[in-house]
Amino acid sequence: MLLRDPDDTEKQKAGGKGSVVLVSGGMDSAVTAAMAIRESPRIAFLHVRYGARAQDSEERAFRNIARHWGVDRVQVVDLAPLGVLGGSALTDRSMEVPAANPDAPGIPSTYVPFRNAHFLAIATSWCEVLKFDRIWIGAVEEDSSGYPDCRRIFYDAFEEAIRLGTRPGTGIRIMTPVIHLNKGEIVSEGIRLGVPFEHTWSCYREGTRACGRCDSCALRLRGFSRAGIRDPLEYEVSGTL
Repeated sequence: MLLRDPDDTEKQKAGGKGSVVLVSGGMDSAVTAAMAIRESPRIAFLHVRYGARAQDSEERAFRNIARHWGVDRVQVVDLAPLGVLGGSALTDRSMEVPAANPDAPGIPSTYVPFRNAHFLAIATSWCEVLKFDRIWIGAVEEDSSGYPDCRRIFYDAFEEAIRLGTRPGTGIRIMTPVIHLNKGEIVSEGIRLGVPFEHTWSCYREGTRACGRCDSCALRLRGFSRAGIRDPLEYEVSGTL
């Protein structure tokens, strides 16, 4: 399922006055960023450091994506409490990153409790400062690891919280353009939009090569396989589930 180019009316509706795009450095956020750039009159990229194992690789990917698209309004913020609190294999070094099993039932140990709410709160604040009215986030509900804060129902609820907690008339909306796509569709859409997948980082671990053993690597590899396209990243172990 590929998205058609919107006409001018749809651009105005989707792009609003300006957009803050949450860019983690992963493939989903990179594709979302490309969509936002296409539709928004003004763009700002936001990256959050929160103590993840792959923090340096993610930030490097973020900066490379921003350079690729020529986005100069960028902000990197630290959200240290998420790392301090722990409770996730992504932030707590006493916990092991589990072997890939993205189709397993339940919520995996890599879930960072309520993480996306923190990201959205920061993005909302920056939107108000910039007088923008769109937040874009690359959440995927259909083909993800089952994180509860990646569901559209969560973003609908948060949008209402934004309405109640911001200045009257702010009108901030949360855009989730890939939320109902699977990874293969996301890869295909990214190729169509010219997304620099070689600059993205999906692995839960830090390193010069992606591990190929975690859920995120497995889902990424599955997506490229289904799209019939070679993933430009190098892996320590390469396979699909």
